[in-house]
Amino acid sequence: MAPISDLSNHLANQFLIAMPGLADPNFEGTVIYLFEHTERGAMGLVVNRPTEVDLAMLFDKVEVEFKSKSETALLLNQAVYFGGPVQIERGFVLHESGSDTVYSSSLTVPEGLTMTTSKDVLEAVAAGTGPSKFLMTLGYAGWGAGQLEKEITLNDWINVPLSREQMANIIFDTPSAQRYERTMSHLGFDPSCLSGEAGHA
Repeated sequence: MAPISDLSNHLANQFLIAMPGLADPNFEGTVIYLFEHTERGAMGLVVNRPTEVDLAMLFDKVEVEFKSKSETALLLNQAVYFGGPVQIERGFVLHESGSDTVYSSSLTVPEGLTMTTSKDVLEAVAAGTGPSKFLMTLGYAGWGAGQLEKEITLNDWINVPLSREQMANIIFDTPSAQRYERTMSHLGFDPSCLSGEAGHA
């Protein structure tokens, strides 16, 4: 295994796919977008596990008034996703980069997407001036220094590097139930053929 320092940011802006042998119920069958990977650890958001909470319920809870008239029902019915088991009370908004709007607390992944945690992005969505495509999650997935690298060597995860356009299509335009298979299809093999044993596929 390469030294951690050599892997800094190596997997940021990639998908992680949970392998069949991963028994953790938090991550079984998940696709994760990694927005940070450094020698201190890694952070990402599960993008294929919608919850029973929708934006209407979330906006009501955080006291944001929905003012936009266009596509109101569609937006309010949009599911909030389980982003991971860490800080599940905190919201994370994954959206496309390139907007002229600057939010208070955002991380733009080079050549990738933007992750915003400040309330102003929700206020912008409510006003009809926010990102046109976004995914709202509660919580995130986190790994300590060297933890993700170890889990990959144990065959818990496989990483999938894609273009920003391909990732955005999977996250924002593909039904959640199809995101695992769609992501896996870019590797060119059937996930049902994978072994759950470390070192074998």
